[in-house]
Amino acid sequence: MAQQANHALPKGYRIDQYSIERQLSLGGFSIVYLATDDAGQRVAIKEYLPNSLALRGEGEIAPNIAPEHLGAFRYGMKCFFEEGRALARLSHPNVVRVLNFFRANETVYMVMAYEEGSTLQDYIRRRQKPVSENFLRNVFTRVLNGLREVHAHKLLHLDLKPSNIYLRGDGTPMLIDFGAARQTLARDTPMLKPMYTPGFASPEHYQREHLGPWSDIYSIGASMYACIALAAPPAADLRRESDQMAPAMARWAGRYSDQLLETIDWCLRLDHLYRPQSVFALQKALTGTPPPLSRPTIAAPRSWFGQLVGKLKGGADR
Repeated sequence: MAQQANHALPKGYRIDQYSIERQLSLGGFSIVYLATDDAGQRVAIKEYLPNSLALRGEGEIAPNIAPEHLGAFRYGMKCFFEEGRALARLSHPNVVRVLNFFRANETVYMVMAYEEGSTLQDYIRRRQKPVSENFLRNVFTRVLNGLREVHAHKLLHLDLKPSNIYLRGDGTPMLIDFGAARQTLARDTPMLKPMYTPGFASPEHYQREHLGPWSDIYSIGASMYACIALAAPPAADLRRESDQMAPAMARWAGRYSDQLLETIDWCLRLDHLYRPQSVFALQKALTGTPPPLSRPTIAAPRSWFGQLVGKLKGGADR
């Protein structure tokens, strides 16, 4: 099925205990709405609707799914539902709060707390100049606090980038729009276009193996790089063929501390064993001594993504 745009639910549409106000974003995997609950509280609702598998026309409510795509759509729906269930167990100021998740209109919905603000990507676009080191450290220290909590629950984000880091009105960041279900769906349905963002996705995203905390850490490094360069670094698959990316240490020497630039380069190592193996290690590097760049003499840990796929498959089989 060719890529296509899905129509959003109409303004004022009632779903469960919520009333749709407007569409917030539209992607290839989902639509996000601003809505109000029965108590008048604003929420964000994410609707599972991959446009590779389902199409909702103008004025329609339930998606149209071709018979040959029904199995993949339902499997992805179970993955999305399981991811919502897992995220609902998280309670951290730097991670979006999942309030509810439910089935309706032959698909599933994830309800999240809504807060005024904008994405880090929007902030960078408005500024049109590199952020300061102080800003970078303040934002990403908090982002890493949230990511550390995510990893502690045996989850991965898998779609970290400036557009998925949300800055509240007071400037504090939170992680939004997790990509674990998208990655799981893409892994098990080869007909789908790979679901990752070039420039921010690690080499493991392309290979669909060895995914782990170090994969999110690559994306953190790419996001910090983009905040200075005002553009994403070259895609990891292109870097593997011929790495033309200028290291942060070479590109911005003298404008930022060596420690910060070395840490960014450490995160962006193509071999996952060269990168920080945990968020704790990265946090230590950002606040302590410069990171070592030699290859550690350890075996590759078992992929957390494999464990996640097993967990989601288990949910799908029940």
